[in-house]
Amino acid sequence: MAKEKKQQPDVKPSKKTQKPQGVDEKASKREQEPETVQPAPVPRLNVKYASEVVPTLMKRFAYKNINQVPRLLKITINMGVGAASQDPKLIQTATAELERIAGQKPAVAISKKSISNFKLRENQAIGCHVTLRRARMYEFMDRLVSIAMPRVRDFRGLPDKSFDGRGNYTMGIKEQIVFPEIDVDKVSRINGMDISFVTSARTDEEAYELLKNLGFPFVKRETITEQPTKAAA
Repeated sequence: MAKEKKQQPDVKPSKKTQKPQGVDEKASKREQEPETVQPAPVPRLNVKYASEVVPTLMKRFAYKNINQVPRLLKITINMGVGAASQDPKLIQTATAELERIAGQKPAVAISKKSISNFKLRENQAIGCHVTLRRARMYEFMDRLVSIAMPRVRDFRGLPDKSFDGRGNYTMGIKEQIVFPEIDVDKVSRINGMDISFVTSARTDEEAYELLKNLGFPFVKRETITEQPTKAAA
């Protein structure tokens, strides 16, 4: 017996997609082409460092190579929330506020051991911290110097004695509401923070000149010059 041929299902040829009326051909080609990603703008503090700070420091310390000029490496922001051991919701609020201030998601700091006097247990969230580099570092520093510090109450300048001897500077802020990203009406608790500026400077004097030229409002140093007394004739 001859094998019966299987009947193949009738497949209708696909109709060509018709372009809707009123659509421009150039516009459709633009939609198909991938969009070119524009580069992010360079922070103005980074431009100031390259155009003004570097020549000033090379002249001030007589550097022979441009790579000897100290630069800012990173900024570390640490916000401690000691009351989070009693109320875990406080650490979530602090993390959200620090994220808005820094523009980067912070990491949660966890206690390493239990301390009964402070009612602290091991592996308990006690704060948050974030490290900024490159463009975000310069953008945060620009907002800190030009916007946040002038909003501090009774601000009279930063002390120049907070260097660690290796070219790094640390300062403290008592209230997070000095940053414009924080809505004062929605703040339930005032939290402070410590900000550390890590530089490539070898001495505190070089780091001082670097931060001062970048716009840090340090307290003016009083130079006392003693005139030699003339010997009596």
